[in-house]
Amino acid sequence: MPSLPDVVRPTLARLIACLALMLPAAAPAAAADAPGVGIAAIRVTDPVSRQPADGFVFYPSSQATPGPIMIGPYPVAARFDAPPLPGAKPLVAISHGNGGSNLGHHDLATYLASHGFVVVTINQLGDYFRDTSKVGHIEMFAGRPVQLQAAITYLLDDPQWKPLIDPARIGVAGFSAGGYTALMLAGARPRFDRFISFCDQHPDVQDVCDPRAELEAEARRQGQTLEQFFHRVQEQLGIYGNTADPRIKAAFAMAPLSLLFHEHSFDQVNIPVFLYYGQNDHVLLPDFNAKHIAPLIRHLYAIKEIPHADHWVFLPPCSPALAKDIPAMCQDPPGVDRSHWHRQINADALAFFRQTLGVTGQQQRGQ
Repeated sequence: MPSLPDVVRPTLARLIACLALMLPAAAPAAAADAPGVGIAAIRVTDPVSRQPADGFVFYPSSQATPGPIMIGPYPVAARFDAPPLPGAKPLVAISHGNGGSNLGHHDLATYLASHGFVVVTINQLGDYFRDTSKVGHIEMFAGRPVQLQAAITYLLDDPQWKPLIDPARIGVAGFSAGGYTALMLAGARPRFDRFISFCDQHPDVQDVCDPRAELEAEARRQGQTLEQFFHRVQEQLGIYGNTADPRIKAAFAMAPLSLLFHEHSFDQVNIPVFLYYGQNDHVLLPDFNAKHIAPLIRHLYAIKEIPHADHWVFLPPCSPALAKDIPAMCQDPPGVDRSHWHRQINADALAFFRQTLGVTGQQQRGQ
């Protein structure tokens, strides 16, 4: 099944695969800077496929992190088996883009963890680097949000992680299809037939509209028109449960797939939303995505543009291995310093989550 609006073409996305001990709560809820960052592998049962999804937990550690470790092609600034700082902390769940991975935003995860947050990531089955077969299906559109919900529930139920998390302070961040996921968890409601109208008007937007012919062929095999195909997807939106999660208190969406949203899609979004986009994003054109939804969000916290940047600027600066294998995702237009912008993105995300999740100045200092 071909990809729908947003995203990395499956053949390119697969290249991304170049590839705590439990302590008693001895401190008040805090988000203090930490000497180091720990990382632990987890497995979460995917509520869509019922298969195990691999993920990671990043957490503040009392042990300094001397330098990054290589996990596949990713230099991750964390240490396995590092002792966690005690006390309940805010949690942020991060959703990767189409064809991405649970380490696709490792720099944001470790940055937040180094400043007092617990962070969880998972491979979103059916739409990750090993398998994009569910892209364009209900398993992706309705499944992505409930997969991230399952990761949050896993941590809140697990005796190792539960003491380290404040269940009243949970946020979500996401990129591209992961931005869509974050908005859905915040309460947004899409209209899938907007794909058709968009491509009727903008057939030259290849990353979005080239799959249309294959989607129409898929619909014909089911005895349907493309309109009927998307109507069926719309009817199935709640098939895995509510795609909104009331535990989520803030959403940080980077270059989100959002052309599927319309003027009433955000009527039930009652939490702050931070939008980020690249000025020259050729995959998800800002005028029909981030800039399109900004005036529709009643609780818009901020919208920020990265001048001259393309879609992939939100992926961390690439290791040599990734730069060799996926150069299109690792190169930026002239004048765009990805390392600089990731320092800014990470700082903005930290400030946003600290404010919206109610981290006081005293808590920030760990007093």
